[in-house]
Amino acid sequence: MDHINELKDLLSFPQRIAITMHQKPDGDAIGSALGLYHYLVKKGHSVTVVSPTDYADHLKWMPGTPKVLIGPNDPDRAKWAFDGADLIFCLDFNALYRLQDFEASVKDSAATKIMIDHHPDPAGFEDIGFLDTTASSTAEMVYRMIDALGDKELVDKDMAEPLYAGIMTDTGSFRFTNTSAEVHRIVSHLIDVGVEVHPVHEAIFSSFRPERLKFLGHCLLNCLTILPEYKTAYIKLEKEVFKEFNVKSGETEGLVNYALSIKDINLGVLMTAQDDIIKMSFRSRGEVSSSDLAKEFDGGGHFYAAGGKSKSSMEEAEQKLLASLEARKAVLES
Repeated sequence: MDHINELKDLLSFPQRIAITMHQKPDGDAIGSALGLYHYLVKKGHSVTVVSPTDYADHLKWMPGTPKVLIGPNDPDRAKWAFDGADLIFCLDFNALYRLQDFEASVKDSAATKIMIDHHPDPAGFEDIGFLDTTASSTAEMVYRMIDALGDKELVDKDMAEPLYAGIMTDTGSFRFTNTSAEVHRIVSHLIDVGVEVHPVHEAIFSSFRPERLKFLGHCLLNCLTILPEYKTAYIKLEKEVFKEFNVKSGETEGLVNYALSIKDINLGVLMTAQDDIIKMSFRSRGEVSSSDLAKEFDGGGHFYAAGGKSKSSMEEAEQKLLASLEARKAVLES
């Protein structure tokens, strides 16, 4: 890892540290943050984890969860955490707008900003950057950072459980193409130090509210469109659906994968009306690039997983999507 010696020097004496991640953090974002939190506390630092928004209940079992400061619940304390920090670790994002209301707080802080991320096209806000687009997850990168700092033997169960959760969720339970031999070696060590695989999977995948399952059923029955001619399926969710089923933060996570799970479908899309934007999530396989399509919607990401947004109406965003599919028809059919 480049800059590891620079980071080692910064961590060689007690520091005031803030850890943050992108809004609506997923398993990798919160898992990498809490894994890093436990490591830094063990090294003698004063650490605050700040989430720019709330996150899904099925991720709140992780060790250290009570220490996570939900920014909107106490914005003054969150801003002070950034302003008073010597170091700010920015995990699983590479552009400050992903912090929503706390973008300026991090940007204006005099703290050294350390980015750890695996997404392409960084904005370049960081003072020290650890970027690896081949990594399965930011949690994998945090583990490798700890190892590179010479502290692999310090990894304990409290660190291992959130790091395992981050790796597991971002690899689709180890079935995505980003699951390397190195990932399995890391996971093997995490299990050796105390991770119990079954309870972790149960906590993440078997703890949904009944309303979430009803919401899922509604999405698949009434909101799914299949376009065989483009080998594409998309799910379109209007604001009224979120109100009807009282959808909570994180409960649309993984929904786009249902569209991609259909036989002979090469592209899955989720379109959700949120406040004044349409959020777009793309998942693909084969030669179909999700990131290229996402760029047409002011977004980006990985080749097979990306996101974007549109400030137009849902109808206009849908028509733009259909036009993009027509332009890519030859690739989608391959």
